Amino acid sequence: MMDGKKGRKPGFWAVVQSTLAAAFGVQSTKNREQDFQHGNLWVYVAAGVIFTAFFVLAVLGLVRLVLAF
Repeated sequence: MMDGKKGRKPGFWAVVQSTLAAAFGVQSTKNREQDFQHGNLWVYVAAGVIFTAFFVLAVLGLVRLVLAF
């Protein structure tokens, strides 16, 4: 018998949380292994690309804001 989270595909917020944790280097081994076992690779690739694009745009916006003053 499986408990609630094991064996289930991660939902939207779980993918977002995992992507953010991985980006900041605080992803636990347990969560990373669960992502690899139950997650879809392309969902995590897409989430990583989207996060990277938002991060770059935020940095560019911040730099432009600072240079404007």
